[in-house]
Amino acid sequence: MQPIALFYLVLLGITSYIWLTFPINNIVLGKRWLIILHSIYMSVDILLGLQWGDEGKGKVVDFLAPKYDVVARFQGGPNAGHTLVFDGQKHVLHQIPSGIFHPHISNIIGNGVVLDPIIFKKEIEGLVARNVAVFDNLILSKRTFLIVPTHRLLDAASELQKGEGKIGSTLKGIGPAYQDKYARHALRVGDILSKHFKEYYTKLLSKHKELLDSFGYDYSHLPALEEGFFNAIEFLKHFQITEVEYTLNHAITDGKKILAEGAQGALLDIDFGSYPFVTSSSTMAAGACTGLGIAPRHIGEVFGIFKAYSTRVGSGPFPTELHDEIGEQIRVEGSEFGSTTGRPRRTGWLDLPALKYACMINGATQLLMMKADVLNNFDEIQICTHYELADGIITDELPMDLSPESVKPVYHAMPGWKTNVCEVKDYASLPLALKNYIDFIEAEVKVPITLVSVGPDRVQTIIKHPELLTIA
Repeated sequence: MQPIALFYLVLLGITSYIWLTFPINNIVLGKRWLIILHSIYMSVDILLGLQWGDEGKGKVVDFLAPKYDVVARFQGGPNAGHTLVFDGQKHVLHQIPSGIFHPHISNIIGNGVVLDPIIFKKEIEGLVARNVAVFDNLILSKRTFLIVPTHRLLDAASELQKGEGKIGSTLKGIGPAYQDKYARHALRVGDILSKHFKEYYTKLLSKHKELLDSFGYDYSHLPALEEGFFNAIEFLKHFQITEVEYTLNHAITDGKKILAEGAQGALLDIDFGSYPFVTSSSTMAAGACTGLGIAPRHIGEVFGIFKAYSTRVGSGPFPTELHDEIGEQIRVEGSEFGSTTGRPRRTGWLDLPALKYACMINGATQLLMMKADVLNNFDEIQICTHYELADGIITDELPMDLSPESVKPVYHAMPGWKTNVCEVKDYASLPLALKNYIDFIEAEVKVPITLVSVGPDRVQTIIKHPELLTIA
C-alpha cells in the first residue's frame, strides 16, 4: 500500500470515530480533516438527489462547477430536467451536464446514460443560440446507450397497457432503452461510427415492431420519427466520441477535479427506491462508478441535495403528501411543475426517515438544502420524524412498503419564519426560526448542511459551513 494511502486510512479511522461518537460540532471538526485529506487523495465528488428527484441539482452543479475541471453525467436520460437560473435567464438541461455554461470545464456524458439523439440535437441547438461553446467542451462515451424512436413508442404502449397501475413514466423511452441494454441487444453511441449501423438499427427495429404489434399499438407515424432520428445521428458525429473511462482516469492521474452529476433522486433508484414506481437506473452514489468507469477509491465528497419539503412526480407512495390547501400553496410558491413533463408535482412536508435512509445508502458527507424560500409564508411547519407502522410500532427507518396502509407519518411541529429570505446574503442574517429548522434537520440526520438555497438564481445561495464547502 502506498504511504499516502496508509496515512489516509489511519486518519480516516480516527475521524470516523469522532464523527460517529460525538455531537454535530465535532462532526464538523471531523469533516475539516476529511476535507484536507480529500484534497490530497480524492479526485471525484458526487452530487445527487436524496428525494424523488427535482431537488435542484442543476443549480447546485452550476454553483459548484467553478472548482472542478470536469462535470460528468453518470445515469438517466432526457427524463431528467436540471434547471439553472442566472443573469435573469432560465436554462433547463435534460441530457447535457450542468457544467456546460463554464468554458473551462470538460463536460462528459457517461456510459450509464441513455441518450436520445433527437432531444440532444434540439438541446445543443438551444445552447448554440446562446453562444455556449458546446463543441469544444462536450464529450460522449462510446458506451452510452441510444434511445431510438421505437423506444418511445414502446414506453407509451406499455403505460397504456398498465391502465390505472401505470408508473407515471415521462414517455421518453427510458425504460425500454434500459431493457434493451440488459437484454444485450441495444445500440450504443460508438455504433454510429460503424458502416454497419443501419443494419444494427434494422435488427433492433424488427424486435420492437413485434412487441408493438403484440400491444396492438399503431406506429404508422414511425417513418417521420426515423427521419429526425437519422438526422440527429449525423449531428452526433460532430462531437468528440471516445472511451471516456480513459479520459476520466487520465484526468484523475493528472490531479484534476471531477464532479459526477446524478439525475432523478435516491428514492427513485431501481433497487432502493419505491419499486416499481422508480426509474430504470441506479441513482445512488455507487452508480457513479459503474456509470463512468471510475474506481470507488477515487470518491471524495458525496453531496446530497434535498428540498426543505418533499415533492414527487407521477405515481407511487408518498407518506407525507398533502392533499389540502397547504399542499397547493407549496406547489404554487415553489412553482412545482415538472421541468421535463410540465406535470404538477405532488407536494408534502419533509420526510426525515426517507432522508436518513438516502444519506445512509449513499454515504452522504454534506447536505445541500434547496428552496427554503418556498416556506417563507407558513405560520407552522411540520417535519415527519418517524413512521407508525400497521402493527403500531414507531420507527425512524424506511420500510420496503410505503403504502398508506403500512405507514403513517409522525410529525414534529416547528414555527415558521414568516420572513422573505430571498435577499438574505449570509447565514447569520437568516431568521432564527429558519436556522432552528436547519439545525433540527442537521441534528436528526447527523450530516452537516453546508449550503442553503433561498431562491432560484445562482447568487441566492448561502453557505453555512464555509470551512467544509469551499467555492473556487
